[in-house]
Amino acid sequence: MSALVELTIFPTDKGASVSPYVARVVKIIRECGLACSLGPMGTCIEGEWDEVMAVVTKCYRELERDCDRIYMLLKADCRKGAEDRLTGKVRSVEDKL
Repeated sequence: MSALVELTIFPTDKGASVSPYVARVVKIIRECGLACSLGPMGTCIEGEWDEVMAVVTKCYRELERDCDRIYMLLKADCRKGAEDRLTGKVRSVEDKL
């Protein structure tokens, strides 16, 4: 089943600016080989459920190494037989504007 997931993950014990930690996670996501898109409040990842969840786990484990508290939001839309929803969902709405 295709999963389109938006992941927001960052430490809450590292001060006001956590961009170095977010960058570590985004690097993992970009190198995973799945379609992804960085946004201002999270990163979307598209792939099969087990593949996407493996990436989410890898991101968590990366921050777990040196962070004592981690905040994570995970939104998922799972749909059988769907493809290219990362761009297709946005395009569908924009076509109607």
